[in-house]
Amino acid sequence: MATMERRDGRPERRWQDKLWVIGLMVLVVGVATRMAFNGFAGWLPALVSAALTSWYAVWLVRRRRRHDARTTGTAPDDVPAMERQILKGAPPPAEPGQRRAMAALVDSRQQRLRRHRWWALPLLAVIFFGTAALWFASGAVATGGWMLAAAVVAMTWMVWYHVHYDRRLSQMRRRLQG
Repeated sequence: MATMERRDGRPERRWQDKLWVIGLMVLVVGVATRMAFNGFAGWLPALVSAALTSWYAVWLVRRRRRHDARTTGTAPDDVPAMERQILKGAPPPAEPGQRRAMAALVDSRQQRLRRHRWWALPLLAVIFFGTAALWFASGAVATGGWMLAAAVVAMTWMVWYHVHYDRRLSQMRRRLQG
């Protein structure tokens, strides 16, 4: 089993955390999706739109990491590793500076999670179940049924993940205080 820290005491970074990997994954998924729906004839527009989407996704991830790094007082590259430690239920860091950074990240995530709780999940439920209702209303019963099933699965997963993530944040907060 690999260690969770590098020699300098900072959390271990993974190849999945690198921005070029995130951009490449978004590019591949975008091109594959567009090609699946539009056929192979439209490969150039698929590539251009996926490249723009990839650039935008990388920009958003970079912006969020910089904001979190400013909030926590760490390097932007350390934020994903700290978040992974929280999600895995790893023990809190031993070094006081890293403990403060982890506590700041936990506080930031809990504040964001609780601030958006009242509107985000209900809005997604309206979108998902509303789309299924529109398919039913238009007479496409089979498509409406599939969309309803997808909506139930997606909303169940989102609510479970929300509760799981909030529980992990609270557990890390207790470990940091205790």
